[in-house]
Amino acid sequence: MTGNDFDLVLRLFVGSLLGGIIGLEREYRSKVAGFRTHFLVALGSSLFMVISVYGFDRWEVRFDASRVAAQIVSGIGFIGAGAIMFQKHAVKGLTTAAGLWVTAAIGVCAGSGRFVLAVSATVMVLLGLETLNFVLSKLGKKIVSLSISAHSKSEINSILTNLKTSGFEIDTYNMELKRRTDGDVYVLTMEVKLKRKEYEKRLTELFANFDEVSIDTI
Repeated sequence: MTGNDFDLVLRLFVGSLLGGIIGLEREYRSKVAGFRTHFLVALGSSLFMVISVYGFDRWEVRFDASRVAAQIVSGIGFIGAGAIMFQKHAVKGLTTAAGLWVTAAIGVCAGSGRFVLAVSATVMVLLGLETLNFVLSKLGKKIVSLSISAHSKSEINSILTNLKTSGFEIDTYNMELKRRTDGDVYVLTMEVKLKRKEYEKRLTELFANFDEVSIDTI
C-alpha cells in the first residue's frame, strides 16, 4: 500500500467513523435510520468523492469533482424521503432525514480530506441533536394516540372530562360504535398533547382511574 493509498483509505475510515457516531445517537433515540444507515451514507459519500478526484488518474482524465458532490446531494434526498412518514396528521422523521443529509455532507468533507471541517460538523450535529432533545423534554409537547373502549357513552364522557381537567390537550378524535356478542362497545380513537416531562405520569394516572375501561396507546 502506497502513501497515497493510505491517505485515501484514511479518508474513507474517518468519513464512515463520523457518520457512525451520528448513527449511534439516532440508534439510541430509536429512530428509523440508525447506525448502519448513517455509516453507509457517510462511507458512500466519502467513496464517491475520492473516486471523483482520484479514480481516473491512470487515464489522465480530469473531471469536475463538484459535479459528483452535487449528485450526492440529490441522491441522498431519496433516502431522506424514506425516513419521513405521515401518521395521524403528524409528519415524523424530518430530523432523521436532515441528519442523513448532513451525514452525507460530512462524508464528502472527509472524502475531500477536510478532516477538521468534518469533525467540527459532526460535533455541531451531536450538540444540536442533544440540545434540542433536552430543550424539548423540558418545554416541548408530545403527541400521544389513545384508543379507548367503553360500554356506555357516560364512561366516554367521564374520560373526556378527566382528560381536559388533567392537562391533556385533545387534538383530534373519532368515536364509533362496534357491536359485539358480549354487548355494544364505544371505541374512541384520539390524539392528545401533553408536556413531555409530564406525559408518563399523566398517562399512568389515566390508566389507574378507569379500571373497567380499556385504554391503549397506539
